[in-house]
Amino acid sequence: MTSTETVVSTPTPASLPGSSPASSPVPAAASAPDRRRWFALAIVMTAAFMDLVDVTIVNIAIPSIRAEAGASVSQIQWITAGYALAFAAGLITGGRLGDIHGRKRLFLIGIGGFTLASALCGLAANPEMLVASRFLQGGMAALMVPQVLSIVHATFPAEERGKVFGLFGAIVGLGAVSGPLLGALLTEWNLFGLEWRPIFLINLPVGIAGLILGSRYITESKAPRALKLDLVGVALVTLGLLMLLYPLTRGRELGWPLWGYVSMAGAFVVLAALVTYEKRKTARDGSPLIELSLFRVKSFAAGVAVQTVFGIGLGIFFLVWTMYMQVGLGWRPLKAGLTGVPFSIAVSTAAGLSVQKLVPRVGGRTVLQSGALTMVAGVLLYLWEAGRYGTAIAPWQMALPLVVMGLGMGLIFAPLTDMVLSGVPREHAGSASGLINTVQQMGNALGLGLVSVVFFNEIPDVLRREQVGPVFVDAFQHALGWVAAIMALIFLLMFALPKRGAQHLEGAGEEPELV
Repeated sequence: MTSTETVVSTPTPASLPGSSPASSPVPAAASAPDRRRWFALAIVMTAAFMDLVDVTIVNIAIPSIRAEAGASVSQIQWITAGYALAFAAGLITGGRLGDIHGRKRLFLIGIGGFTLASALCGLAANPEMLVASRFLQGGMAALMVPQVLSIVHATFPAEERGKVFGLFGAIVGLGAVSGPLLGALLTEWNLFGLEWRPIFLINLPVGIAGLILGSRYITESKAPRALKLDLVGVALVTLGLLMLLYPLTRGRELGWPLWGYVSMAGAFVVLAALVTYEKRKTARDGSPLIELSLFRVKSFAAGVAVQTVFGIGLGIFFLVWTMYMQVGLGWRPLKAGLTGVPFSIAVSTAAGLSVQKLVPRVGGRTVLQSGALTMVAGVLLYLWEAGRYGTAIAPWQMALPLVVMGLGMGLIFAPLTDMVLSGVPREHAGSASGLINTVQQMGNALGLGLVSVVFFNEIPDVLRREQVGPVFVDAFQHALGWVAAIMALIFLLMFALPKRGAQHLEGAGEEPELV
């Protein structure tokens, strides 16, 4: 296979923007969909599931890690935010590397590295090693995760992608419910006296199976023309994100020093320099790290803004929610994990229905905005119940607001992914999916950083035992107010989305809607 050849399961029309008959050869055997695509889908979805579980499983085990490993508050923040930071900083590069060297190859490298990093997390001798291993785990996830959407985009014909993204949304819900429950059970069981460590070690058999089966069933695909890795772009995007996220994560711990504000302001200068450089790189050799032309596609540009803000809201809520239940209310991990079951079931159900049933009937934007308003209603209901019942609140009293929030999240997640990618040319699938995941993870890391502002700032450094519950309840309510405001902002941003997602280019034969 030449460096410009793309092996995919469906034909790539020569009429794609940015493609030509000479630059997009497709083997004749690709005229019929490859039956192996469903095995490949199961494998990449399992990897996505593993990543999602790893995030939620850590949240539920945070108090146990803090107690058993002796981790400080700042180290606990780094265990969660370090993963998100490394993930966000490497996603664009991971997507582009898949375009260049092959999405299957990068997926296998990523899942192998993720499995190794999980083992290092589980065997960590001290909090410092755990933080470092979480950074490595996030970096490996940055190689693995962008290939998931890229492989789906390159493997499935346009008419099947709605079903696939509906499945993807259901997997998200399943990951959300499995992570807390699995983390709670493994922590409570204390297998072999390992305390919290099995929450990471459980990734080993899953990762090894994914590596073996992925090498057999995933079809290789890459960009239809030769690309080069933009090393200057990699350096600029990594530096810009680190300059923004590092001060946010450590700001409260260090007393919000002046250099932190200077660093965050300088991050925007670096990112502006990145845009300028990428424009020149595109004109010079056509191999930029970030395809700026993607932002001319209205659905993509608006969707990226929504993804970023959505990530901020989720980053704030899930960490604060865990601390509220386990520290503020004093619940054991299993009780906290079971409390989240209604939320996760609602997410999975709504995500599965939204793409298949609702979007074709009423349009993507209507479904997305309905989801945003539903989440606002759920958050406000939760805020009211937390204030009414205080520290005496029971899990069943949380069920209604959590179900409402879960339905809203499910209505947003699956349709949003499909709408953002709907107008993206296949040759830029890796870059686009890398950007989508990057902005969501960047938003998530920003949300984790803002937890210091919206939650921990409401909690005094020294508390008497009888003060812990009421203070944490008040701080939780304060954080929920922020989350509600963020979801309302998402509702307004969604007006910039098209009413209905553009048809996928491969199936429509039409130009995407440009801005």
